[in-house]
Amino acid sequence: MTHVEANGQAPAARALLEFRLHLGVGLPLVLVLLFGPEQASSPVMALLLVQGLIAIHRGPHLNRPADETPWRHIRHASYFFVLSSLLRVVREFGGLPDWLTLLPDLLTIPAYLIIGLCFMVMLRHRRADEDDSARIDALLMGLGIAFLTWTFLIAPNLASDLTGSQQVNALFPVFDVTILVLAARLMLSRGVRQPSLWLLVLACGALFTGDLFYCLREALRVPVPQSWVDTFLLLMFVLLTAASLHPSMRTLTEPQEGVTRDLSRGRTVLIGAMVIFPVGLTALMPPESMASNLIRAALCLSLVLTVLYRVIRSNNSRARAERISRRRVTHDALTDLPNRELLTETVTLWAGRAAGERLEISLLFLDLDRFKMINDNWGHRVGDELLRAVAERLTQQVRAEDLVSRIGGDEFVVALAGPPSERLGEQLAERLIAEFNRPFSLSIGDVVTSVSIGVAKSTGDVHALDLIRDADTSMYKAKSNGRNMYALFDASMRDQVRDRVRLEQALRGALEREELAAHFQPIIDLASGELDGFEALMRWQSPELGFVSPVRFIPIAEETGMIEDMGAWLLRESVRQLAEWTARRGPGARPLHVSVNVAVRQLRDGSLVRIVDDALREHGLAPSALWLEITESGVMEDLEAALLTLDALRAMGVTLCVDDFGTGYSSLSYLDRLPVGIVKIDRSFVQGVGDNGAKEPIVRAVLAMTRAMGHRVVAEGVETEAQRDWLREQGCDLVQGWLYSKADVPANLTAWIDRAPALSEA
Repeated sequence: MTHVEANGQAPAARALLEFRLHLGVGLPLVLVLLFGPEQASSPVMALLLVQGLIAIHRGPHLNRPADETPWRHIRHASYFFVLSSLLRVVREFGGLPDWLTLLPDLLTIPAYLIIGLCFMVMLRHRRADEDDSARIDALLMGLGIAFLTWTFLIAPNLASDLTGSQQVNALFPVFDVTILVLAARLMLSRGVRQPSLWLLVLACGALFTGDLFYCLREALRVPVPQSWVDTFLLLMFVLLTAASLHPSMRTLTEPQEGVTRDLSRGRTVLIGAMVIFPVGLTALMPPESMASNLIRAALCLSLVLTVLYRVIRSNNSRARAERISRRRVTHDALTDLPNRELLTETVTLWAGRAAGERLEISLLFLDLDRFKMINDNWGHRVGDELLRAVAERLTQQVRAEDLVSRIGGDEFVVALAGPPSERLGEQLAERLIAEFNRPFSLSIGDVVTSVSIGVAKSTGDVHALDLIRDADTSMYKAKSNGRNMYALFDASMRDQVRDRVRLEQALRGALEREELAAHFQPIIDLASGELDGFEALMRWQSPELGFVSPVRFIPIAEETGMIEDMGAWLLRESVRQLAEWTARRGPGARPLHVSVNVAVRQLRDGSLVRIVDDALREHGLAPSALWLEITESGVMEDLEAALLTLDALRAMGVTLCVDDFGTGYSSLSYLDRLPVGIVKIDRSFVQGVGDNGAKEPIVRAVLAMTRAMGHRVVAEGVETEAQRDWLREQGCDLVQGWLYSKADVPANLTAWIDRAPALSEA
């Protein structure tokens, strides 16, 4: 326990102890006052008054509330109460002149006003003003008590010949009713009901009871014992001052979390009683003076109108809560656009009347291109800001009868209906593609993001969820075609999706079932014709689907995240195989390397460096023997994160390669930033060399550029001697391709390991 905690708990424990002592002494003394001998009443009263004054000073000092103002008010009210009580004692013994006989009673009035002010401050701190039901229920209680007070106390007193002192005493219940209403609001307001709050409310009840007895005794001459009056008034003083001692008094000046409760049985009975009794009494009691009857009627009418207002407000609150709840269910919290549920309902509704009205429903499924880069570079706050800006722009581009919805992440769907001849979907898609070329003005400046759109149509014969799925499918087609475009759905896409799902399901678990295999393709040193190393390639032989091309399953593995485990397996298997081949060749042989492709997800995964280090250490392989191939486009998706991983690998001694150079960004500035040592020219460029092809100048420029930057070059896809010879003449360092060998299993590559053949032998 820290020193601060100890200091905070000690006063609280002390306050709780003094609270228990206060009630343990005060309540028995109140009983003595009620049932004890009359000679003991004066010393007991004096003791209770002194004890209360001590408590009202000690409580705020020990508990340290956030705002002492209400307790300061109670302290000042206590002074008036004590002074009034002492003067009453003096008056009973004839110690006050006639013109001061009203003074004890008049001094009580400021005490009432100050206590009322105390409750108002507490209500403001607890934010109870926001709780209308508590205000209404408290008003009902006040009106009911006011009716009873007027009927049985005030009206009879005003009708009789009373002295000034008696008339003042008859008005005390009016102040009590006001204080009770404020106390009721404090109790009925939403929030935690702590012991201090209960003590304050009980004190108000005791005050009302004591003043009622006092009024009956002094004004109406009802033979109420003085001990009853003294007992309840001093009980009020004990409870009121005890509330300041309990540690929970701090909560009375703190904002309270709203706790919505069902209308309890007790609260229901109380509300009913406050209405039924006054109305019943009004009907049963004989008529009195015109003024008295009008006041009673006004109070009854106020009660009825208050109950009516409560019923109306309760119904409206329930309806408003249902509307808010419905909106939360059907609208996106970030953009306030309709969500998938409302989209589905709307499309289903349109589909029901599409055939009869000859309407064509069009759905545009929009996905922001490379939205993850924005989140990663500037954070989710900027990403959310962009999503809201996109929502606003989409809303501006559609008709009032169209529906723009956000169904998750950076995916939006626009639904529209109209005559088939108008091609509304295609026209809107073209317009949106153009609109997204305009930058979005965000807090970080202007941001440009393109969008891929899938368009699906229906005349009402397709289920809403199926139409959304078809639009989603065509959106992926637009992305695969190069992004920043739209694609129109056709039935063949549905077959492609079905095949893709089947392929994905079969791929899951393929690694555990040992269906994956590592194949290796030799890489040749052009200058010497000797074997320099191998590129490791992943192959999949499915029992269900047969041989599956990497072109088909690698993209699925990357999208689903399976590539991380599969890539780690290929890396470990490649290192193990190279270590085995190196041991077979023996010392003194030319060192070989193995080149392994690294997916984008692996670059983002911080564990790649550890996986590489563990594999090299386990098989005793030099880091320089491992080449890791990365693609330009993959690195550029999150350049800063990729550079952290690449720099760590380069520092370890691993050789880094840019794969498929020329097909991605192909920027000298990017290439200069990457810590690579090898550049691999894509096979699509190599195919056109050696026969005066159009791509020879491109390859020649790449070779010159990379040589100037100190990088070695590997040409992929070499299939003819003409290609080989031309590349050798241009100074290309390494080649691989079917001219030498296809990628094969290790068992079929032992001749390369044992003979290490030169080019002429190949």
